Amino acid sequence: MTGELLIKITVWISLAGYAIALIIFLQSKGRLKWDAFARLLWTTGCIAMLAHAVSAFHFHHHWSHTAAFNETARQTAKVYGLNWGGGIFINYILIIGWILDVIWWWRGLTIYRNRSKIFSIAWHVFLFFIFFNATVVFEDGILRWLWIVFSLALLFILFQKSSGRSITFNES
Repeated sequence: MTGELLIKITVWISLAGYAIALIIFLQSKGRLKWDAFARLLWTTGCIAMLAHAVSAFHFHHHWSHTAAFNETARQTAKVYGLNWGGGIFINYILIIGWILDVIWWWRGLTIYRNRSKIFSIAWHVFLFFIFFNATVVFEDGILRWLWIVFSLALLFILFQKSSGRSITFNES
């Protein structure tokens, strides 16, 4: 397997883990089996994100933070016209935050479900913003379109939940 392929596969697994886990978690209504499955996918997504970062640093940036910073600045300039590499630090925050979130969730499903709603919303808005930019703003092709479909599905679910008309799935 080439380095570029490993970088792509790990990011796809990470994004799928995030997206599927989030939808299941939002629909589970505290059902332990659903929450446990969402937690497993969430953890898989986090591990895949770590593998993606390691692969990118190894194969693309040759373990150079400066190279990663400069590549981030180049991509940001290409999209936004702003030569700024600080997005690499946002990626570091994403990885550290996701690891801490996984640890929090593995401490217990009840503990995780009962955390501050404001914190949870802020965290998920941050994650969604980062993943949306990574897939829709900075990417093209099928990944962009899949993420747009996921985004619309997520908005639909959130609208349904906020209006009290949640979608329900059979527990079987």
